[in-house]
Amino acid sequence: MSKLSDPKPADRPVPRPGVMDIAPYVPGRSKATGGAKVYKLSSNETPLGPSPAAIAAYQGVAAKLEIYPDGSAAELRAAIADVFGVNAARVICGNGSDDVLAMISHVFLGPGDEAIYSKHGFNVYPILIQAAGATPVVAPEKELTTYVDGILELVNEKTKVVFIANPNNPTGTYLPFSEIRRLHAGLPPRVLLVLDAAYSEYVRRNDYESGIELAGTAPNVIMTRTFSKIYGLAGIRLGWGYGPAEVIEALNRIRGPFNVSAPAMAAGIAALRDRSHIDAAIAHNEEWLPRVTEAIRSLGLEVTQSVGNFVLIHFPDEKGRRAKDADEYLVSQGIILRVMTSYHLPNALRMTIGSAEANEATIAALRDFMHRTAR
Repeated sequence: MSKLSDPKPADRPVPRPGVMDIAPYVPGRSKATGGAKVYKLSSNETPLGPSPAAIAAYQGVAAKLEIYPDGSAAELRAAIADVFGVNAARVICGNGSDDVLAMISHVFLGPGDEAIYSKHGFNVYPILIQAAGATPVVAPEKELTTYVDGILELVNEKTKVVFIANPNNPTGTYLPFSEIRRLHAGLPPRVLLVLDAAYSEYVRRNDYESGIELAGTAPNVIMTRTFSKIYGLAGIRLGWGYGPAEVIEALNRIRGPFNVSAPAMAAGIAALRDRSHIDAAIAHNEEWLPRVTEAIRSLGLEVTQSVGNFVLIHFPDEKGRRAKDADEYLVSQGIILRVMTSYHLPNALRMTIGSAEANEATIAALRDFMHRTAR
């Protein structure tokens, strides 16, 4: 092709300024190079899978796929309201909680605005902030935990939104709700506090709250939740938010008219109602979270104390023993953990609490790795 026919910037659509500066989200790896059996522990998926009732409900919609879903997700919102004791009119549903977070960003952020998130917070936050044309502001953490004073010191007249994941992914740490309330009290009323409670069902701490009460009483707080984790419905993409009527009304102005599919709604309603399956998932995590943590610590590795369904493992800063080396070895054994480089934790790996078999295999592989590299 001659230079005369080479495309020029004016000869094709050009993204608006800033879009190509956004670092795309990179999900956890799903394939391994070795091992007779692959254990995928990179995406915080539940080892118990979805409720059989949710699967049946999903399949029950298969013969009606030509029909548009209910654009208001009325039955799903009513089920959420019933289970969680909230007002259905103040619930909004989305194609995963990411969808709700994206709506929040597009409604409340724009060029010249700023939004704050924690240093090791969910990587989707800066993507959504920049996609809205706003500027992401990174708050420092203390001991890999959200730091309220560090956030408040960054608030200025440009601040419009603060994103908090509680518990946080990928660290697994959390803020007691007294600290969340202190953060909220320190924010100007015009700043929207977003409480991302994706892992709240796993938390077994007396001083923790998901944020429902605050989102139900404060005019500038919204809580988001997901069906991807404890409910085992990551593949259908379903999430929801709960907040002030005025905030929910604004989000509904830009929400896609059919942003939740009929199979997803049916499965979500059934999953909410299957309390025995939820309890089984909680019990499995309660058993294996401390067992995995203690077993890995016994190998001489540091593990951040987690309240989620995953642990953050830190490796020695020594040649041949770093997280990159461990990851390569684990993958060769068919074990996939989450590399943490994009979360500014280059010498750590995140491990989902998997099945008993997967957990034991990972512990054994880490033990072998540490022995092989011992000096």
